[in-house]
Amino acid sequence: MQPGATGAGGEPPASRRAFLTRSAVVAAGLVGSQLPAQAAHAADEPDPELPWSATVDWPDGPGKKIRAQKPDNDLRAMLAEIDPARIEAIVRKLVSFGTRHTLSVQDDPVRGIGAARDWIFAELSRYAAASGGRMTVQVQSYLQQPASRVPVPTVISNVIATMQGSRQPQRVYVVSGHYDSRVTNVLDATSDSPGANDDASGVAAVMEMARIIATKDPDATILFAAVAGEEQNLYGSTYMATQLKAAGVDVQAMLNNDIIGSSTGDDGKRERYTVRCFVQGIPPSESASRAATRRSIGGENDSPARQLGRFISEVAQNKSTGMSVRMIYRLDRYLRGGDHTPFLEQGYPAVRFTEPNEDFAHQHQDLRTENGVVYGDLPEFCDWDYIARVARVNLATLWSLSQAPGMPVNVRILTSNLSNDTILTWTLDGSGVTEGYEIVWRPTNEPLWTHAIEVGMVNRVTVDLSKDNVVFGVRAIGRKGLRSPAVFPFP
Repeated sequence: MQPGATGAGGEPPASRRAFLTRSAVVAAGLVGSQLPAQAAHAADEPDPELPWSATVDWPDGPGKKIRAQKPDNDLRAMLAEIDPARIEAIVRKLVSFGTRHTLSVQDDPVRGIGAARDWIFAELSRYAAASGGRMTVQVQSYLQQPASRVPVPTVISNVIATMQGSRQPQRVYVVSGHYDSRVTNVLDATSDSPGANDDASGVAAVMEMARIIATKDPDATILFAAVAGEEQNLYGSTYMATQLKAAGVDVQAMLNNDIIGSSTGDDGKRERYTVRCFVQGIPPSESASRAATRRSIGGENDSPARQLGRFISEVAQNKSTGMSVRMIYRLDRYLRGGDHTPFLEQGYPAVRFTEPNEDFAHQHQDLRTENGVVYGDLPEFCDWDYIARVARVNLATLWSLSQAPGMPVNVRILTSNLSNDTILTWTLDGSGVTEGYEIVWRPTNEPLWTHAIEVGMVNRVTVDLSKDNVVFGVRAIGRKGLRSPAVFPFP
Protein backbone atom coordinates (compact mmCIF):
# COMPACT_ATOMS: atom_id res chain seq x y z
CA MET A 1 0.00 0.00 0.00
CA GLN A 2 1.22 3.52 -0.83
CA PRO A 3 1.30 6.37 1.67
CA GLY A 4 -1.52 8.85 1.15
CA ALA A 5 -1.48 12.61 0.91
CA THR A 6 -0.65 14.87 3.82
CA GLY A 7 -3.73 15.68 5.94
CA ALA A 8 -4.70 18.73 7.92
CA GLY A 9 -2.21 20.77 9.93
CA GLY A 10 -0.43 18.92 12.71
CA GLU A 11 -0.41 15.49 11.02
CA PRO A 12 2.91 13.75 10.29
CA PRO A 13 4.33 14.14 6.75
CA ALA A 14 3.20 11.58 4.18
CA SER A 15 6.59 9.87 4.30
CA ARG A 16 5.89 8.87 7.90
CA ARG A 17 2.28 7.67 7.68
CA ALA A 18 0.05 5.64 5.37
CA PHE A 19 -3.64 5.76 4.44
CA LEU A 20 -5.27 2.56 3.25
CA THR A 21 -8.32 3.81 1.41
CA ARG A 22 -11.20 1.79 0.01
CA SER A 23 -10.13 2.78 -3.52
CA ALA A 24 -6.54 1.73 -2.79
CA VAL A 25 -7.74 -1.64 -1.53
CA VAL A 26 -9.78 -2.19 -4.70
CA ALA A 27 -6.94 -0.94 -6.93
CA ALA A 28 -4.58 -3.42 -5.27
CA GLY A 29 -6.93 -6.26 -6.14
CA LEU A 30 -7.88 -6.87 -2.51
CA VAL A 31 -11.41 -7.64 -1.43
CA GLY A 32 -13.04 -4.98 0.74
CA SER A 33 -15.13 -5.49 3.86
CA GLN A 34 -18.36 -6.30 2.00
CA LEU A 35 -20.50 -9.26 3.01
CA PRO A 36 -20.77 -12.09 0.50
CA ALA A 37 -23.84 -11.74 -1.68
CA GLN A 38 -25.48 -14.81 -0.16
CA ALA A 39 -25.02 -13.48 3.36
CA ALA A 40 -26.39 -10.05 2.38
CA HIS A 41 -29.48 -11.73 0.91
CA ALA A 42 -29.93 -13.77 4.07
CA ALA A 43 -29.99 -10.57 6.09
CA ASP A 44 -32.93 -9.24 4.05
CA GLU A 45 -35.22 -12.25 3.85
CA PRO A 46 -35.17 -15.95 4.70
CA ASP A 47 -33.34 -18.23 2.29
CA PRO A 48 -34.41 -21.88 2.30
CA GLU A 49 -30.79 -22.92 1.68
CA LEU A 50 -29.35 -20.68 4.43
CA PRO A 51 -31.30 -21.05 7.69
CA TRP A 52 -31.06 -18.29 10.27
CA SER A 53 -28.89 -20.49 12.49
CA ALA A 54 -26.22 -20.99 9.79
CA THR A 55 -22.70 -19.66 10.39
CA VAL A 56 -21.55 -17.06 7.89
CA ASP A 57 -17.79 -16.79 7.39
CA TRP A 58 -16.23 -13.44 8.17
CA PRO A 59 -15.40 -11.62 4.92
CA ASP A 60 -11.86 -11.22 3.73
CA GLY A 61 -10.36 -7.76 4.12
CA PRO A 62 -7.30 -5.66 3.30
CA GLY A 63 -3.86 -7.22 3.29
CA LYS A 64 -2.40 -10.56 2.36
CA LYS A 65 -2.95 -13.84 4.17
CA ILE A 66 -0.20 -14.47 6.70
CA ARG A 67 2.16 -17.34 6.05
CA ALA A 68 4.58 -18.92 8.49
CA GLN A 69 8.06 -17.40 8.66
CA LYS A 70 10.21 -20.14 7.19
CA PRO A 71 13.70 -20.68 8.66
CA ASP A 72 16.52 -19.52 6.43
CA ASN A 73 19.57 -21.64 5.63
CA ASP A 74 21.51 -20.41 8.67
CA LEU A 75 18.70 -21.28 11.08
CA ARG A 76 18.10 -24.66 9.46
CA ALA A 77 21.77 -25.48 9.93
CA MET A 78 21.62 -24.44 13.59
CA LEU A 79 18.52 -26.56 14.23
CA ALA A 80 20.28 -29.54 12.68
CA GLU A 81 23.14 -29.10 15.17
CA ILE A 82 20.94 -30.01 18.14
CA ASP A 83 22.10 -33.46 19.17
CA PRO A 84 19.87 -35.91 21.11
CA ALA A 85 22.97 -37.78 22.26
CA ARG A 86 24.42 -34.65 23.86
CA ILE A 87 21.07 -33.96 25.54
CA GLU A 88 21.01 -37.49 26.92
CA ALA A 89 24.56 -37.12 28.25
CA ILE A 90 23.65 -33.89 30.07
CA VAL A 91 20.56 -35.41 31.65
CA ARG A 92 22.44 -38.51 32.81
CA LYS A 93 25.25 -36.36 34.24
CA LEU A 94 22.76 -34.28 36.25
CA VAL A 95 21.08 -37.47 37.50
CA SER A 96 24.48 -38.78 38.60
CA PHE A 97 24.66 -36.22 41.41
CA GLY A 98 22.13 -38.31 43.35
CA THR A 99 19.95 -35.45 44.51
CA ARG A 100 19.74 -31.86 43.36
CA HIS A 101 17.32 -30.77 46.07
CA THR A 102 17.66 -27.07 46.85
CA LEU A 103 18.32 -27.89 50.53
CA SER A 104 20.89 -30.60 49.75
CA VAL A 105 24.62 -30.35 50.39
CA GLN A 106 26.46 -27.59 48.50
CA ASP A 107 30.11 -28.40 49.22
CA ASP A 108 30.33 -32.06 48.19
CA PRO A 109 32.13 -32.44 44.84
CA VAL A 110 30.08 -35.45 43.70
CA ARG A 111 26.65 -35.28 45.34
CA GLY A 112 24.02 -32.62 45.86
CA ILE A 113 22.94 -29.39 44.28
CA GLY A 114 26.33 -27.74 44.78
CA ALA A 115 28.06 -30.38 42.66
CA ALA A 116 25.41 -29.96 39.95
CA ARG A 117 25.80 -26.17 40.05
CA ASP A 118 29.56 -26.39 39.66
CA TRP A 119 29.33 -28.85 36.75
CA ILE A 120 26.78 -26.70 34.89
CA PHE A 121 29.01 -23.66 35.36
CA ALA A 122 32.09 -25.53 34.09
CA GLU A 123 30.26 -26.94 31.07
CA LEU A 124 28.75 -23.59 30.06
CA SER A 125 32.17 -21.98 30.52
CA ARG A 126 33.58 -24.57 28.12
CA TYR A 127 30.97 -23.55 25.53
CA ALA A 128 31.71 -19.87 26.16
CA ALA A 129 35.40 -20.41 25.35
CA ALA A 130 34.40 -20.79 21.69
CA SER A 131 32.52 -17.45 21.61
CA GLY A 132 35.48 -15.10 21.25
CA GLY A 133 34.60 -13.42 24.54
CA ARG A 134 30.99 -12.67 23.68
CA MET A 135 29.55 -15.34 26.01
CA THR A 136 30.21 -15.01 29.73
CA VAL A 137 29.05 -17.30 32.55
CA GLN A 138 28.19 -16.39 36.12
CA VAL A 139 26.78 -17.98 39.25
CA GLN A 140 24.09 -15.64 40.57
CA SER A 141 23.62 -16.43 44.27
CA TYR A 142 21.72 -15.00 47.20
CA LEU A 143 20.84 -16.09 50.74
CA GLN A 144 17.20 -17.10 51.04
CA GLN A 145 15.96 -16.58 54.57
CA PRO A 146 13.53 -19.11 56.11
CA ALA A 147 10.27 -19.10 54.15
CA SER A 148 7.83 -21.50 52.55
CA ARG A 149 9.60 -24.88 52.02
CA VAL A 150 12.92 -23.35 53.14
CA PRO A 151 13.23 -23.99 56.91
CA VAL A 152 16.78 -22.64 57.31
CA PRO A 153 18.80 -19.88 55.58
CA THR A 154 19.85 -21.38 52.24
CA VAL A 155 22.07 -20.16 49.41
CA ILE A 156 20.19 -20.38 46.13
CA SER A 157 22.26 -20.15 42.95
CA ASN A 158 21.35 -19.63 39.31
CA VAL A 159 23.88 -20.38 36.59
CA ILE A 160 23.55 -17.92 33.71
CA ALA A 161 25.38 -17.80 30.38
CA THR A 162 25.03 -14.42 28.67
CA MET A 163 25.55 -14.21 24.91
CA GLN A 164 26.07 -10.56 24.06
CA GLY A 165 24.15 -9.24 21.05
CA SER A 166 26.14 -7.46 18.34
CA ARG A 167 23.66 -4.86 17.01
CA GLN A 168 21.19 -4.33 19.87
CA PRO A 169 22.76 -5.79 23.03
CA GLN A 170 20.34 -3.86 25.24
CA ARG A 171 17.45 -5.99 23.95
CA VAL A 172 17.37 -9.26 25.92
CA TYR A 173 15.76 -12.70 25.65
CA VAL A 174 15.82 -15.37 28.38
CA VAL A 175 15.50 -19.15 28.12
CA SER A 176 15.51 -21.30 31.25
CA GLY A 177 15.16 -24.69 32.91
CA HIS A 178 15.49 -25.51 36.63
CA TYR A 179 18.21 -27.83 37.85
CA ASP A 180 16.88 -28.56 41.34
CA SER A 181 14.88 -31.77 41.94
CA ARG A 182 12.63 -33.35 44.57
CA VAL A 183 10.88 -36.55 45.67
CA THR A 184 7.50 -37.07 47.37
CA ASN A 185 8.37 -35.08 50.51
CA VAL A 186 9.28 -31.60 49.32
CA LEU A 187 11.62 -31.18 52.33
CA ASP A 188 13.49 -34.46 51.77
CA ALA A 189 16.97 -33.23 50.84
CA THR A 190 18.87 -36.51 51.21
CA SER A 191 17.02 -39.26 49.31
CA ASP A 192 18.01 -39.95 45.71
CA SER A 193 16.07 -37.54 43.51
CA PRO A 194 17.10 -38.04 39.86
CA GLY A 195 14.85 -35.36 38.34
CA ALA A 196 15.56 -36.55 34.80
CA ASN A 197 12.40 -35.11 33.24
CA ASP A 198 11.66 -32.53 35.95
CA ASP A 199 13.76 -30.73 35.03
CA ALA A 200 17.11 -32.01 33.81
CA SER A 201 15.37 -32.20 30.42
CA GLY A 202 14.80 -28.43 30.38
CA VAL A 203 18.33 -27.68 31.56
CA ALA A 204 19.77 -29.98 28.88
CA ALA A 205 17.80 -28.18 26.16
CA VAL A 206 19.01 -24.80 27.43
CA MET A 207 22.62 -25.94 27.58
CA GLU A 208 22.51 -27.46 24.10
CA MET A 209 21.17 -24.18 22.72
CA ALA A 210 23.93 -22.26 24.53
CA ARG A 211 26.56 -24.54 22.97
CA ILE A 212 25.26 -23.83 19.48
CA ILE A 213 24.67 -20.08 19.80
CA ALA A 214 28.08 -19.54 21.44
CA THR A 215 29.63 -19.60 17.96
CA LYS A 216 26.93 -17.54 16.24
CA ASP A 217 26.14 -13.82 15.96
CA PRO A 218 22.76 -12.84 17.43
CA ASP A 219 21.72 -9.20 17.08
CA ALA A 220 20.20 -9.14 20.58
CA THR A 221 21.46 -10.55 23.89
CA ILE A 222 20.35 -14.03 25.01
CA LEU A 223 20.50 -15.32 28.59
CA PHE A 224 20.69 -19.10 29.06
CA ALA A 225 19.65 -19.83 32.65
CA ALA A 226 19.69 -22.92 34.85
CA VAL A 227 17.79 -21.79 37.94
CA ALA A 228 17.40 -23.37 41.39
CA GLY A 229 14.71 -23.27 44.07
CA GLU A 230 11.87 -23.95 41.65
CA GLU A 231 10.46 -26.90 43.57
CA GLN A 232 10.54 -24.94 46.84
CA ASN A 233 8.70 -21.87 45.53
CA LEU A 234 10.23 -20.47 42.32
CA TYR A 235 12.94 -18.78 44.39
CA GLY A 236 15.76 -18.73 41.85
CA SER A 237 13.70 -17.42 38.95
CA THR A 238 12.03 -14.85 41.21
CA TYR A 239 15.43 -13.50 42.22
CA MET A 240 16.63 -13.45 38.62
CA ALA A 241 13.51 -11.64 37.34
CA THR A 242 13.56 -9.03 40.12
CA GLN A 243 17.28 -8.36 39.55
CA LEU A 244 16.70 -7.84 35.84
CA LYS A 245 13.79 -5.51 36.52
CA ALA A 246 15.72 -3.52 39.12
CA ALA A 247 18.52 -3.05 36.59
CA GLY A 248 16.06 -1.82 33.96
CA VAL A 249 16.86 -4.64 31.54
CA ASP A 250 14.64 -4.75 28.46
CA VAL A 251 13.58 -8.41 28.52
CA GLN A 252 11.30 -8.82 25.49
CA ALA A 253 10.61 -12.55 25.90
CA MET A 254 11.23 -15.37 28.37
CA LEU A 255 10.91 -19.08 27.48
CA ASN A 256 10.59 -21.53 30.37
CA ASN A 257 11.26 -25.23 29.69
CA ASP A 258 9.95 -27.46 32.46
CA ILE A 259 9.07 -31.16 32.03
CA ILE A 260 9.86 -31.47 28.33
CA GLY A 261 11.40 -34.93 28.62
CA SER A 262 8.79 -37.45 27.50
CA SER A 263 6.33 -37.89 24.68
CA THR A 264 4.37 -40.58 26.59
CA GLY A 265 1.62 -39.86 29.12
CA ASP A 266 0.44 -41.88 32.11
CA ASP A 267 -2.17 -43.64 29.95
CA GLY A 268 0.44 -44.73 27.41
CA LYS A 269 -0.68 -42.14 24.87
CA ARG A 270 2.28 -40.94 22.85
CA GLU A 271 2.56 -37.58 21.09
CA ARG A 272 6.05 -37.29 19.64
CA TYR A 273 5.55 -34.12 17.65
CA THR A 274 3.58 -31.76 19.92
CA VAL A 275 4.60 -29.48 22.77
CA ARG A 276 2.31 -27.40 24.95
CA CYS A 277 2.95 -23.68 25.25
CA PHE A 278 1.19 -22.02 28.20
CA VAL A 279 0.33 -18.37 27.54
CA GLN A 280 -1.34 -16.22 30.18
CA GLY A 281 -4.09 -13.68 29.41
CA ILE A 282 -4.34 -10.40 31.35
CA PRO A 283 -0.81 -9.69 32.66
CA PRO A 284 -0.48 -9.89 36.46
CA SER A 285 1.68 -6.75 36.41
CA GLU A 286 -1.01 -4.65 34.73
CA SER A 287 -2.62 -1.88 36.75
CA ALA A 288 -6.30 -2.19 37.62
CA SER A 289 -7.23 0.71 35.33
CA ARG A 290 -5.29 -0.66 32.37
CA ALA A 291 -6.71 -4.15 32.91
CA ALA A 292 -10.20 -2.61 32.97
CA THR A 293 -9.46 -0.85 29.67
CA ARG A 294 -8.17 -4.11 28.22
CA ARG A 295 -11.39 -5.88 29.16
CA SER A 296 -13.54 -3.05 27.80
CA ILE A 297 -11.90 -3.26 24.35
CA GLY A 298 -11.80 -7.07 24.23
CA GLY A 299 -8.05 -7.40 24.67
CA GLU A 300 -8.06 -10.28 27.15
CA ASN A 301 -6.68 -12.60 24.47
CA ASP A 302 -3.98 -10.15 23.36
CA SER A 303 -1.55 -9.98 26.26
CA PRO A 304 2.20 -9.78 25.51
CA ALA A 305 2.48 -13.47 26.48
CA ARG A 306 -0.15 -14.44 23.92
CA GLN A 307 1.51 -12.31 21.25
CA LEU A 308 4.70 -14.22 22.04
CA GLY A 309 2.75 -17.47 21.68
CA ARG A 310 1.48 -16.35 18.26
CA PHE A 311 5.04 -15.52 17.24
CA ILE A 312 6.18 -19.00 18.33
CA SER A 313 3.38 -20.54 16.28
CA GLU A 314 4.59 -18.68 13.18
CA VAL A 315 8.34 -19.35 13.42
CA ALA A 316 8.67 -22.71 15.22
CA GLN A 317 6.18 -25.03 13.51
CA ASN A 318 7.95 -26.31 10.41
CA LYS A 319 9.81 -29.26 8.92
CA SER A 320 13.07 -28.15 10.50
CA THR A 321 11.71 -28.40 14.05
CA GLY A 322 9.37 -31.30 13.28
CA MET A 323 6.94 -30.00 15.89
CA SER A 324 3.49 -28.55 16.40
CA VAL A 325 2.96 -26.02 19.19
CA ARG A 326 -0.29 -26.33 21.11
CA MET A 327 -1.10 -23.00 22.74
CA ILE A 328 -2.88 -23.34 26.09
CA TYR A 329 -4.66 -20.20 27.26
CA ARG A 330 -3.59 -20.50 30.88
CA LEU A 331 -0.72 -19.39 33.09
CA ASP A 332 0.27 -23.03 33.64
CA ARG A 333 -1.19 -26.48 34.29
CA TYR A 334 -4.29 -26.35 36.46
CA LEU A 335 -3.40 -24.70 39.84
CA ARG A 336 0.32 -25.24 39.19
CA GLY A 337 3.18 -22.91 38.36
CA GLY A 338 6.64 -22.50 36.90
CA ASP A 339 9.62 -20.21 36.45
CA HIS A 340 7.94 -18.03 33.82
CA THR A 341 5.54 -16.72 36.48
CA PRO A 342 8.01 -14.34 38.21
CA PHE A 343 8.91 -12.86 34.83
CA LEU A 344 5.24 -12.24 34.07
CA GLU A 345 4.90 -10.60 37.48
CA GLN A 346 7.71 -8.20 36.54
CA GLY A 347 5.90 -7.26 33.32
CA TYR A 348 7.98 -9.39 30.94
CA PRO A 349 6.33 -11.55 28.21
CA ALA A 350 6.89 -15.17 29.25
CA VAL A 351 5.61 -18.64 28.32
CA ARG A 352 6.08 -22.22 29.49
CA PHE A 353 6.88 -25.25 27.32
CA THR A 354 5.79 -28.64 28.68
CA GLU A 355 5.24 -32.10 27.18
CA PRO A 356 1.62 -32.79 26.06
CA ASN A 357 0.78 -35.67 28.45
CA GLU A 358 2.52 -35.97 31.80
CA ASP A 359 3.16 -39.25 33.64
CA PHE A 360 2.75 -38.52 37.34
CA ALA A 361 4.35 -41.82 38.38
CA HIS A 362 7.58 -40.20 37.17
CA GLN A 363 7.20 -36.80 38.86
CA HIS A 364 7.89 -35.88 42.51
CA GLN A 365 8.03 -39.57 43.48
CA ASP A 366 10.19 -41.61 45.84
CA LEU A 367 12.10 -44.27 43.91
CA ARG A 368 10.23 -47.57 44.31
CA THR A 369 8.32 -50.33 42.53
CA GLU A 370 4.72 -51.12 43.52
CA ASN A 371 2.51 -53.72 41.85
CA GLY A 372 4.90 -53.88 38.96
CA VAL A 373 4.87 -50.09 38.44
CA VAL A 374 8.22 -48.28 38.60
CA TYR A 375 7.95 -44.90 40.31
CA GLY A 376 10.51 -42.13 40.04
CA ASP A 377 11.84 -39.54 37.61
CA LEU A 378 14.45 -41.75 35.94
CA PRO A 379 16.32 -41.28 32.63
CA GLU A 380 14.85 -44.45 31.14
CA PHE A 381 11.50 -42.70 30.89
CA CYS A 382 12.89 -39.83 28.80
CA ASP A 383 12.62 -39.54 25.01
CA TRP A 384 15.86 -37.94 23.81
CA ASP A 385 14.63 -37.23 20.28
CA TYR A 386 11.56 -35.52 21.72
CA ILE A 387 13.66 -33.25 23.95
CA ALA A 388 15.78 -32.37 20.92
CA ARG A 389 12.69 -31.37 18.95
CA VAL A 390 11.44 -29.16 21.81
CA ALA A 391 14.90 -27.60 21.93
CA ARG A 392 14.55 -26.84 18.21
CA VAL A 393 11.24 -25.07 18.87
CA ASN A 394 13.04 -22.92 21.46
CA LEU A 395 16.04 -22.29 19.23
CA ALA A 396 13.89 -21.32 16.23
CA THR A 397 12.02 -18.89 18.49
CA LEU A 398 15.10 -17.40 20.17
CA TRP A 399 17.05 -16.96 16.95
CA SER A 400 14.08 -15.43 15.11
CA LEU A 401 13.49 -13.04 18.01
CA SER A 402 17.14 -12.07 18.27
CA GLN A 403 17.56 -11.42 14.54
CA ALA A 404 14.30 -9.50 14.09
CA PRO A 405 13.79 -5.94 15.36
CA GLY A 406 12.40 -5.30 18.81
CA MET A 407 8.68 -4.81 19.28
CA PRO A 408 7.18 -1.42 18.36
CA VAL A 409 6.53 0.93 21.27
CA ASN A 410 3.71 3.36 22.09
CA VAL A 411 1.29 1.56 19.77
CA ARG A 412 -2.09 3.29 19.88
CA ILE A 413 -5.52 3.34 18.25
CA LEU A 414 -6.85 6.89 17.86
CA THR A 415 -10.42 7.21 19.10
CA SER A 416 -11.05 10.98 19.03
CA ASN A 417 -13.62 10.60 16.24
CA LEU A 418 -16.20 7.90 15.57
CA SER A 419 -15.31 6.20 12.30
CA ASN A 420 -15.45 2.86 10.56
CA ASP A 421 -11.79 3.33 9.63
CA THR A 422 -9.06 2.52 12.14
CA ILE A 423 -6.12 4.86 12.78
CA LEU A 424 -3.00 3.31 14.32
CA THR A 425 0.11 5.16 15.51
CA TRP A 426 3.42 4.17 17.09
CA THR A 427 6.93 5.53 17.67
CA LEU A 428 9.44 5.09 14.86
CA ASP A 429 12.56 3.08 15.69
CA GLY A 430 15.59 5.15 14.77
CA SER A 431 18.19 2.48 15.53
CA GLY A 432 18.56 1.38 11.91
CA VAL A 433 17.54 -2.18 12.78
CA THR A 434 13.89 -1.69 11.84
CA GLU A 435 13.31 -1.36 8.08
CA GLY A 436 9.53 -1.01 8.10
CA TYR A 437 6.30 -1.93 9.83
CA GLU A 438 3.38 -4.21 9.26
CA ILE A 439 -0.23 -4.06 10.41
CA VAL A 440 -1.67 -7.45 11.33
CA TRP A 441 -5.30 -8.23 12.01
CA ARG A 442 -7.65 -11.12 12.61
CA PRO A 443 -11.34 -11.67 13.32
CA THR A 444 -11.95 -11.59 17.07
CA ASN A 445 -12.68 -15.32 17.24
CA GLU A 446 -9.46 -16.37 15.47
CA PRO A 447 -6.53 -17.50 17.64
CA LEU A 448 -3.74 -16.41 15.25
CA TRP A 449 -3.17 -13.39 13.04
CA THR A 450 -4.77 -13.98 9.64
CA HIS A 451 -3.81 -10.92 7.54
CA ALA A 452 -0.84 -8.56 7.22
CA ILE A 453 -0.42 -5.18 5.52
CA GLU A 454 3.11 -3.86 4.97
CA VAL A 455 3.11 -0.07 5.37
CA GLY A 456 6.79 0.89 5.15
CA MET A 457 8.77 3.15 7.46
CA VAL A 458 5.81 5.17 8.74
CA ASN A 459 4.32 5.79 12.17
CA ARG A 460 0.67 6.37 11.33
CA VAL A 461 -1.72 4.29 9.24
CA THR A 462 -5.44 4.50 8.48
CA VAL A 463 -6.94 1.10 7.71
CA ASP A 464 -10.27 0.72 5.92
CA LEU A 465 -11.53 -1.77 8.51
CA SER A 466 -13.44 -1.16 11.71
CA LYS A 467 -11.70 -1.72 15.05
CA ASP A 468 -15.13 -2.80 16.33
CA ASN A 469 -15.04 -5.97 14.23
CA VAL A 470 -11.43 -7.21 14.25
CA VAL A 471 -8.29 -7.21 16.41
CA PHE A 472 -5.25 -5.22 15.26
CA GLY A 473 -1.55 -5.44 16.00
CA VAL A 474 1.61 -3.71 14.79
CA ARG A 475 4.94 -5.41 14.28
CA ALA A 476 8.38 -4.30 13.07
CA ILE A 477 10.16 -5.72 10.01
CA GLY A 478 13.94 -6.04 9.79
CA ARG A 479 16.55 -7.52 7.52
CA LYS A 480 15.68 -10.72 5.65
CA GLY A 481 12.01 -9.84 6.25
CA LEU A 482 12.09 -11.06 9.86
CA ARG A 483 9.19 -9.79 11.95
CA SER A 484 8.95 -8.96 15.65
CA PRO A 485 6.06 -10.19 17.76
CA ALA A 486 3.00 -7.99 17.32
CA VAL A 487 1.95 -5.34 19.82
CA PHE A 488 -1.72 -4.88 20.69
CA PRO A 489 -2.79 -1.20 20.47
CA PHE A 490 -4.54 0.57 23.34
CA PRO A 491 -6.69 3.67 22.87
